[in-house]
Amino acid sequence: LAVKDPTAVERANLLNMAKLSIKGLIESALSFGRTLDSDYPPLQQFFVVMEHCLKHGLKVRKSFLSYNKTIWGPLELVEKLYPEAEEIAASVRDLPGLKTPLGRARAWLRLALMQKKMADYLRCLIIQRDLLSEFYEYHALMMEEEGAVIVGLLVGLNVIDANLCVKGEDLDSQVGVIDFSMYLKSDDDIGGKERNVQIAAILDQKNYVEELNRQLNSTVSSLHARVDSLEKSNTKLIEELAIAKNNIIKLQEENHQLRSENTLILMKTQHHLEATKVDVEAELQTYKHSRQGLDEMYSEARRQLREESQLRQDMENELVVQVSMKHEIELAMKLLEKDIHEKQDTLIGLRQQLDEVKAINMEMYQKLQVSEDAMKEKNEIIGRLEDKTNQINATMKQLEQRLQQAEKAQTEAEAEDKKLKQEYANKSESLQKEFSQKEKQLLQLETDLKIEKEWRQTLEDDLQKEKETVSHLKIETQEIINLKKEFIKLQEKNKQLKRICQDQEAALQELASKLSESKLKIEDIKEANKALQGQVWLKDKEATHCKLCEKEFSLSKRKHHCRNCGEIFCNSCSDNELPLPSSPKPVRVCDSCHAILIQRCSSNVP
Repeated sequence: LAVKDPTAVERANLLNMAKLSIKGLIESALSFGRTLDSDYPPLQQFFVVMEHCLKHGLKVRKSFLSYNKTIWGPLELVEKLYPEAEEIAASVRDLPGLKTPLGRARAWLRLALMQKKMADYLRCLIIQRDLLSEFYEYHALMMEEEGAVIVGLLVGLNVIDANLCVKGEDLDSQVGVIDFSMYLKSDDDIGGKERNVQIAAILDQKNYVEELNRQLNSTVSSLHARVDSLEKSNTKLIEELAIAKNNIIKLQEENHQLRSENTLILMKTQHHLEATKVDVEAELQTYKHSRQGLDEMYSEARRQLREESQLRQDMENELVVQVSMKHEIELAMKLLEKDIHEKQDTLIGLRQQLDEVKAINMEMYQKLQVSEDAMKEKNEIIGRLEDKTNQINATMKQLEQRLQQAEKAQTEAEAEDKKLKQEYANKSESLQKEFSQKEKQLLQLETDLKIEKEWRQTLEDDLQKEKETVSHLKIETQEIINLKKEFIKLQEKNKQLKRICQDQEAALQELASKLSESKLKIEDIKEANKALQGQVWLKDKEATHCKLCEKEFSLSKRKHHCRNCGEIFCNSCSDNELPLPSSPKPVRVCDSCHAILIQRCSSNVP
């Protein structure tokens, strides 16, 4: 027989008990009236079964005094996952009668049932299994599929209305024992199935109504949010409309002012034209009555033609000024077009009419000034002519012929004047075309200037980077120069050290040659010593004379004794010297055996 897993059996038993307790609680609540108190036995048994389900597979935690095993830890974690559970957790912590974590967990379960959100809270807890692994073992009921089934069964408890008093109840010391006698079937239970079916249908309707109410509440909240956003946008649009209306009113006022100024200018020009017409008629009458002095008049007409040519030049200059003014006006219009797009066509038309009226007014004003100057001059001429009328009567017949010639010249002058006016109109059109071309060129130049500015900015940035690199390179070159100087110094020191090394090597070679010679002499001395072994030194009293020169020893001739042969020599006879590495001065050597001589005191010397 296959051995079943005891933890799986425990989970299955707890799931069956949860099903029975939830079913019995719902059926009894429907028969009892659906509003339950804390003393209701099926409700107490339901809390006991839920406590056992939550305790299954719970990890044991070490406390300060003993081992602790409580379900308050995972239930306390719900407020971090479900924000609406913060109120329950805060109220459980604030209850004065609760002292143990188990009592807080029991109070939390009762408050969640009263809120009808126990299934939602536990569902959020089951989803986060990585967090539950800190409190439960891997085989616990809350970590397996049975926990999800229990959470689904808890949804049916939303049909129950519970009124529980948690504050005065002793939840710390309750003993959780399951009463199985409540779940045994009886005859009365079989007889009340039809009633339960009807009550279940009513409860289903109630659940549907509650769910519909929740959806309607969510839609109402979303609609409220939309209404708030629409109100805000409406207020913004009203403000923008008021600003636009104010701008339109200002533009209408400016248009009205311009029209009034235009009418005033037209009235003034008409008045001046009427006055000039009257003056011209008077001049014609006076000119017809006084046909004298036509030569002077002809000369004056030529002078007037010159003045008119000068005036034409002045008019061209003023046309240039007007073109510049028109350019400024068009710039202003461009700025206004950004704010008022709808009034663009009307404003352009009004400004064009205004420019034409201004040009006409300027022309009329200039003509008026010219006519006034001509009137003054002609009045002076009339005074002069009245003085000369008596003198010119005699020459009247001659001047009639000249008058005809003058009339012909006048007609020619009028024709030339018409030609000049036509040329002036053609030139004005050409100037306008040139002005439009200049505007296009100016726009192109502005775009080129922007491009050049951007290019110049990029070149400046590149130049700045190049300057930085040049500064870094200068610093590196300075460091390289310093390193070169140090390298030259080191080369000189190296040469000096090489010279010293060469000198020392030469000295060492010389010392080696001398040492080799001294070694050969020492070997010879050793051989002589071996040959002269057993000989005895002479006594000082017996050695009174040198063996070589046979002279008596004295203070100037000191005794030198050979170690090997025992012979005694004076210092003048023992001239052979040998350098040794151990002594700074050379050592005297015997002539016969080449052994080192030892200086001894003479017998004559105390």
